[in-house]
Amino acid sequence: MKEKVEQLLETKKKIELGGGEKRIAKQHERGKLTARERINLLLDEGSFIEIDALVKHRCTNFGMEKTEAEADGVVTGYGTVDGRLTFVYAQDFTVLGGSLGEMHANKICKVQEMALKMGAPIVGFNDSGGARIQEGVDALSGYGKIFYRNTMASGVIPQISAIMGPSAGGAVYSPALTDFIFMVDKTSMMFITGPQVIKTVTGEDVTQEELGGANTHNKISGVAHFMDKTEEESIKRIRTLLSYLPSNNLETPPAYECSDDINRVEESLNELVPVNPNKPYDMKEIIKLIADDNEFFEVQPYYAQNIITGYIRLNGKTIGVVGNQPRVLAGCLDINASDKAGRFIRTCDAFNIPLLNLVDVPGFLPGTDQEYGGIIRHGAKMLYAYSEATVPKVTLIIRKAYGGAYLAMCSKDLGADQVFAWPNAEIAVMGPEGAANIIFKHDIKDSENPIETRQEKIKEYRDTVANPYIAAERGFIDDVIVPSITRPRLISAFDMLESKRESNPRKKHGNLPV
Repeated sequence: MKEKVEQLLETKKKIELGGGEKRIAKQHERGKLTARERINLLLDEGSFIEIDALVKHRCTNFGMEKTEAEADGVVTGYGTVDGRLTFVYAQDFTVLGGSLGEMHANKICKVQEMALKMGAPIVGFNDSGGARIQEGVDALSGYGKIFYRNTMASGVIPQISAIMGPSAGGAVYSPALTDFIFMVDKTSMMFITGPQVIKTVTGEDVTQEELGGANTHNKISGVAHFMDKTEEESIKRIRTLLSYLPSNNLETPPAYECSDDINRVEESLNELVPVNPNKPYDMKEIIKLIADDNEFFEVQPYYAQNIITGYIRLNGKTIGVVGNQPRVLAGCLDINASDKAGRFIRTCDAFNIPLLNLVDVPGFLPGTDQEYGGIIRHGAKMLYAYSEATVPKVTLIIRKAYGGAYLAMCSKDLGADQVFAWPNAEIAVMGPEGAANIIFKHDIKDSENPIETRQEKIKEYRDTVANPYIAAERGFIDDVIVPSITRPRLISAFDMLESKRESNPRKKHGNLPV
């Protein structure tokens, strides 16, 4: 038995070295960690249990029968993050470039199925040269099996993808089907077709970094959600994200003891919004002043910055925040902002995370680019997502709430459970200036002093229609509140809504305007 044990330990030691010390050194030279190093950083110390370490490929084409691939190029298993069960897989670039073959895919599918059965999050570290060409259709079938399981797990357990190297061709679609994508600046790559293919087909010259780097997908395409300078920072951020999420769709997110005063009055909120309605301010300041310990975990901070999405805690409980950003495009909703918000709202609803909507929106962004790009279809995604969401929904109108964009930011009519407004809020079909130009067009034109008359009519419209008290009289706003007491009022509202139970009509699924 002693010999057998020693043989087993020797075999496992060899497997743990992956492609060997030389290849590990090369991985480190590129500024990258190994698959096992990534897993050990993510999981609580000593908690990782590996599955299928002894699996080998079955390919005999092109001399593959003579090729040893330790663990078939992917490390799979489970452990804990802050004591909570988490499944994980990490492609090993030191073994055949992390390429995906039949058994490699089967290993990933196994932990996907286990995560779904156990109701626990799964984190995948992607670092692969793509499909293993020698295995042909078996490799393609492997991708298909993974995509199918990504889809079946969607909305049931949190799925997180960390792009820690190349991810090309069909490999990109598994991350795209997950809930969150993390990338590392200068080392992460995602693209369907590489620079050489693009050069051949279209004649365009583009580098890998320009085509599919972390900057591209965080700022331009919106494919990714987070970008960090190092893998260590990225993995630390994954751990933080998991602290805001439940393990599955049947649970609520973990609650933490709140050391911040739930009755904290924040006098600075009374002065934060400029008197001039056309002057910008930073909505993130309001979010942080409201949140427990002023902490805000932003999602997609670099993409569609005219809308803000992310997580805070109120009285120790996770809240998803959607807020207009007056500093960018005056907080208008456009195609990208609608997509970003719509997806975030649906993610929160899937995982029982209440929604706080902070409104300062002058409307949808005008222009032919927006109309030709389908702003009608994209804007409808927000309307759909809010209407469909059954989690507690609280809306706070900070300043402007005009037209269809007022509705799109979760008005009472789209199912908001509680709507509050600050006393300077303006709620109307359009801004007072534009409305006065239409309603009082002839009065202004025929006046001896058109400029003065216009200002009088703007004030008349604002006093008559565009103020929170008119909406409050009709029940569209539950209360007009002093800004400084926003935090305690929101905590009270979400505490009251904690027992909310609501269900949508039975159906196979809705027809989301994608």
